Amino acid sequence: MSLDYARPLRLHQPRRFEFGTGTAAEVGRWAADQGYRRIMVLTAGVMATMIDRLALSGQVSVFADVQPEPDTDNLALAIQAAQSADPDLIIGFGGGSVMDVAKLVTVLRGGVPLTDVIGPNKVKARLNALALVPTTAGTGSEAGIRALVTDAATLNKVAVESPYLLADMVALDPGVTMTVPPTVTAATGIDAMAHCVESFTNRNAHPLIDNYARMGFSLVARYLPRAVADGGDAEARAALLLAAYYGGICLGPVNTAAGHALAYPLGTRLKLPHGLANAVIFPHVLAFNQPVAPTKTAEIAAALGLNSGGLLQDASDWCRNLGVEMRLSALGATQAHLPVWAKEAHAIRRLMDNNPRDMSVDEVEAIYAAAF
Repeated sequence: MSLDYARPLRLHQPRRFEFGTGTAAEVGRWAADQGYRRIMVLTAGVMATMIDRLALSGQVSVFADVQPEPDTDNLALAIQAAQSADPDLIIGFGGGSVMDVAKLVTVLRGGVPLTDVIGPNKVKARLNALALVPTTAGTGSEAGIRALVTDAATLNKVAVESPYLLADMVALDPGVTMTVPPTVTAATGIDAMAHCVESFTNRNAHPLIDNYARMGFSLVARYLPRAVADGGDAEARAALLLAAYYGGICLGPVNTAAGHALAYPLGTRLKLPHGLANAVIFPHVLAFNQPVAPTKTAEIAAALGLNSGGLLQDASDWCRNLGVEMRLSALGATQAHLPVWAKEAHAIRRLMDNNPRDMSVDEVEAIYAAAF
C-alpha cells in the first residue's frame, strides 16, 4: 500500500487537553474560569463516589444511571434529567458508554429526535459545553466526534457523527482508573488496541493516522500486561489512557472495520461489554486480514511479540493470558445464534466496507464458529 501523504484528511481534537495524575481536578478549575455554574455530571453508579475528584463548584446535579451498552430508553432518561437540570456544562465521567451518552444529551436535550441526527453531519447545534473524563482506557470516545447508542427496538447500534460532539475539555487522569478490575482493564485495553489496528490496516488508512495507530498499539503491547498485573501501576495506567486516546483519534477520519462490526451483535444481543466483545473477535479478524495486509500485520505482531506464522493462536493466547474469556460458548452464546449474528454484522456496511479484505456472510459465521 503506497503512502499518499497528499490525500486530504480532516482531524478534530478537543479544544483543551489535560493529561496526568490529578488532572481530573482541572475540570473544576476550568469550569469555574469559564463561568459555568449549573453543572451536570453523567456517570455510572460505580463511579458516583469519585465525582469529588473533579473539584466542581456551583450547582452540581448527577445522573448516575448510565447503563453498560446503553440503549435509547436509557438515553431518554438522561435527556429528561438534563432538561430538568438545564446545565450550562455537561461532564461525561466514565467509560465509553457514559461519554457517548453525554455527547448525545448535549445535542438532544432541546427536543431534537435522535432519528434526525443519525449519520454524519446532521447535528445543527449543541446546547451546552461538554467535558469528558474517561475512567477506563478503552473506547477513546473523549477524542472524537462520534457517539453510539443501541436502538431499543431493533437492538442495532446507531451512530451520530458531528463536530458538535467534540469535547471542549478532556482530562486523562490515571488516578481515576486505578480501581478498574483486571478483567475489565484487559478487555478495554484490547478494545483500544483494536481501534488502532483496525484503522492501521483499513482501506482508508492514512499516513498521519498510521502513526497514531502505531503509538497506540505499541503502548498497549507494553503496558497492558503491567496494568492487569498491578492495577496501581500509575505509569501503566497513564500509558493506556494515552493509547486509548490515540485510538480515538484514529476513529475520526479512518474508523474501525470488520472487527467492530462483528463485535456489535455480541454487545447488543449477548449483552457483552463492548471491550470484551472486541477482545473475543480481535485475533480472528487480525488473522483474516493478514493475507492482504502482510507488512502492517507483521508490524502489529512484532509489537505484541507474536509469531506471525501462527497469528490466530498466538493472538488468542495473548488475550487469554490477560484473563479474557475468549470462548463465545462460555459467554452465553449458542450455535443457533451464529447465523443470525453473521447476517447482522455483515450488514453493518459503514464498518465492513472499511475492511481491507472482503468478508462474506459465511466467512463472518466461520469466525463466530471459530470463536465459539
